[in-house]
Amino acid sequence: MTTEREYDVVLFGATGFTGRLVAHYLAETSRKTPLRWALAGRSAQKLEGVQRELSSVLPDASHLPLIEASSDDPVSLARMARSARVVLTTVGPYALYGEPLVEACIREGADYVDLTGEPSFVNRLIERHHEDARKAGVRIVNCCGFDSIPHDLGALFTVQKLPKGEPITLEGFVRTIGSFSGGTWQSALNEMGGAGFAAGKARPWAKEPLPGGRVVEELRPRVRKEPELGGWACPMPSIDPQIVLRSARALDVYGPDFRYGHNLVFSSPLALAGITLGMGAVVGLSQIGPARKLLSKLRPSGEGPSEAKRARSWFQVTFRGQSSSRRVLTRVSGGDPGYGETSKMIAESALCLAFDRDRLPPHVGVVTPAAGMGDPLIERLQAAGIRFELLEG
Repeated sequence: MTTEREYDVVLFGATGFTGRLVAHYLAETSRKTPLRWALAGRSAQKLEGVQRELSSVLPDASHLPLIEASSDDPVSLARMARSARVVLTTVGPYALYGEPLVEACIREGADYVDLTGEPSFVNRLIERHHEDARKAGVRIVNCCGFDSIPHDLGALFTVQKLPKGEPITLEGFVRTIGSFSGGTWQSALNEMGGAGFAAGKARPWAKEPLPGGRVVEELRPRVRKEPELGGWACPMPSIDPQIVLRSARALDVYGPDFRYGHNLVFSSPLALAGITLGMGAVVGLSQIGPARKLLSKLRPSGEGPSEAKRARSWFQVTFRGQSSSRRVLTRVSGGDPGYGETSKMIAESALCLAFDRDRLPPHVGVVTPAAGMGDPLIERLQAAGIRFELLEG
């Protein structure tokens, strides 16, 4: 459990592509709301460069504290975690660089948020660190970007519109236009290559039966036409359904019997076939070391889409929920999913942990966004311009 610290939020990885976007968001926030925060990363020189960038937003950016820390320096990680109520990290691939920081946060009593979409990393944290984090009273919250905030909190928003105590079947349908940074590409290749791909399919969090005979299951995946949504749906191979199911196991509001399916929506069977073949090729090539190295050169870490391209990007996640007596249709939507809205999502997650502690759900340990923050985070995201809507029901 965090006590009074020097900083409310420390941003680790502030010099990376996404880290700089998060820094700008926090700078804008600090103009309106008192916020004690610091930039952290391996290079003081690069951190000073981010300081200079922020001067256009924050007149006193030159006074923003800088912390030198590195994932391979446990002493620096401990010092950083000790200074913060919440450590926000954009340093990936998390499977390679994330665990030492999680360990430092647990030891030093700091909450933690990240942007991982790597199932193998999250599963490893659950197995190795959940109990220690629970005993320490800290929240280790993964997947606080487009993976998996809209899906996890959208599912929570939807089930709260259905009658309590009834079985619920819920499906999420994702439409998006966007791009990705070099860091995201590197994380995806690392996850798909080698043992990480198999480890990501494991579900250590589903080993124990739920109390009271509750059932939480994933719907059987299937490809089909969805006239109501104006396209073709196919199962989406991401961490998102695992996050939703973990939240459902933790929260009784999901009902005594909860089933969830997660889908991408395409305009035509041709578009569906094209993306399926492309993804299959990338997964296959990523299993081969030399091919994976070549793929990694397509977009090196530190690169990302232009501001103009981000401005044209958007996302919609439509949820169809059915209980015994009611059907609802909801939607979570926003702008650029990968970077504009992701920087907003993780920043608001960190601010939620730092400032809304008295309103948070009681769940601590390695937790999902819905279990760790729930409604207070939905309220923050709505105020920040991400839409949560009831369309029908």
